[in-house]
Amino acid sequence: MKTPLLAGSDADADADADADATESLPQRLGNPVIGIIGSGDFSRSLAIRLVASGFSVVVGSRNPKRIPKGLFPDGVELRSQREAVDSAERVIFAAIYPEHYSTLVGLRDGLAGKVLVDVSNATRLDDGELSNAEQLAELFPQSRVVKGFNVISAWALQTGAHDGSRQVLICSDCSDSKATVVQLTRRLGFSPVDLGGLVASRDIEKAPLHLFPSWEGATLVTFLLFLFFYGYNVVKHVLLPYLAHGEHNFYQLPLETVNQTLPAVALILLGLVYLPGLVAAVLQLARGTKYKRFPSWLDRWMCRRKELGLMSFLCAGVHAVYSISLNFISPTNINLTSFMNQNLTKQNVWRSDLYLSCGILGLGVLTLLALTSLPSVGNALNWREFTFMQSGLGYAALTLSIMHTLFFGWDFAFFPEAYRYYLPPVYLLALILPCVVLVGRVLLALPCLALRLAKIRRGWESSHNQPNQQRQQLLANQM
Repeated sequence: MKTPLLAGSDADADADADADATESLPQRLGNPVIGIIGSGDFSRSLAIRLVASGFSVVVGSRNPKRIPKGLFPDGVELRSQREAVDSAERVIFAAIYPEHYSTLVGLRDGLAGKVLVDVSNATRLDDGELSNAEQLAELFPQSRVVKGFNVISAWALQTGAHDGSRQVLICSDCSDSKATVVQLTRRLGFSPVDLGGLVASRDIEKAPLHLFPSWEGATLVTFLLFLFFYGYNVVKHVLLPYLAHGEHNFYQLPLETVNQTLPAVALILLGLVYLPGLVAAVLQLARGTKYKRFPSWLDRWMCRRKELGLMSFLCAGVHAVYSISLNFISPTNINLTSFMNQNLTKQNVWRSDLYLSCGILGLGVLTLLALTSLPSVGNALNWREFTFMQSGLGYAALTLSIMHTLFFGWDFAFFPEAYRYYLPPVYLLALILPCVVLVGRVLLALPCLALRLAKIRRGWESSHNQPNQQRQQLLANQM
C-alpha cells in the first residue's frame, strides 16, 4: 500500500505519476482512491460526497455500460467490480444489499487486507441472527470489515458540509481499520462515534428501524393524559347531562371538549418537565452527596424532559388556535368572554385582561423554550445562557400558565355549580401537579436549602457518606 488514506503532498503525487504511467487517473493525480461496490442511489450519493471532500472514487458495477451517462459526478470512474476492487488503495464500500454478498466471493483475493465498509441495514428488529457485517466478515476473513454510514441517508450525504453534526456509528474488530474509517468520516464532515467491536453492528443496523425511540415515553404520557381528561370532560359535560336531564351536548365533542382538554394536558406536561429536577434535588439533600446514582427511572425521566416540553408546547399552541376558532365558528360556546359581557364590571375587565395576558405571555415564553431546544439554536448558547433559558424561563412559563388558569377559574371553584355531579372542574385537577412543582421550587430557593444544595453539587459530602478514616481525621481537626 503506497498511498495513505488521506491525500499526500504534491511532490509525492508527481513522483507516483512518473514512476507508473499505467496507473489510473485518480492515482496519477495523487488523491486517495476509494472504491464503491454497487451503483445504486446510496452509491451515487456517497460518490458525490467523497468527490466533494477531495477523494478519487471508483465505482464497481456488474454491468458498467448500463449505467446512464451523467448519473455519477465527473471524476468518478465506472468500472467492473473487480477493477474497482483492484483500483481502490485501501477502503472499499460495500453498497449492495446483503442478499447479494455471496456474489462477491470471487473478489475475495482482491479484497484481502483491505478495509471493507458495510453500509447495510437490518430488515427486522428481532431476528436473533448475526448482523450483516458479521456475515460479511465470515465471507471475507482476510478483509477488515468495518460497520458504518448505515444511519446516514442518501439525501444527507448530498446536503454538504453544513450537515457535519450528523453522527456516524462505527464499529469493527480491527482497531487500525476502524481508525481509518473514523478519519475518513471526519474528512467527509460527519461526527464519528466509536461503539467498539463488530458485535455492536447488530444494534447499529437496527437503529434506522426504530421510529422516534426517544419520543415513545413522552408520546405515551401525552396520549394517556389526553385520554383521561377528554373522557373526564365527556362524562361530566356530555354523558351525565344526557342521562340525567336529556341534554344533547354531543356537538361539543369535536371542538369544545378538545379545547377544554388541551390546556390541562399542556399544564401537566410542563409540570412533568421540572418535577424530576426537584426530585433529584431532594434526593441529593437527603443523601448529603451527589456521588450516588439516581434511580434508573429518574435518569430516564430526566433524559426525556425535552420531549415532554415540546409536547406541552404542541398542546398549548393547538389550544390557542382552538380558542380563537371557537369565538368565530361556535355560537353556542359559553366561555369567559361571554360571561364578562354579561357581567361587565371593572373587576371582570381586570380578570379578563389578566387571563388573556398571562396566556399569551406563557405561550410566548414556551415558544422561546421550544426554539432553544433545537440543536442549531442551543449550540449557539453557552452553558449559563442555556440554563437560564431552560430553567429560569421555564419556571416563568410554568408560573404564567398557572396564573392563566387561576384567572380563568377565579372564584368559580367556590360555586356549587362548578361541582356538578360531584365532579370538580377539570382545571382544578390540572393545577395540582404544577402547583406542587412551583411550591417545591420556592422551598428549594430558601437559603437554608439552597446553600446546602450548592455545596453538595460542588463536591461536598455529609459526614456519614465519608470513609471512617476520613471521618475520624475530620473530627480530630474540629477538636
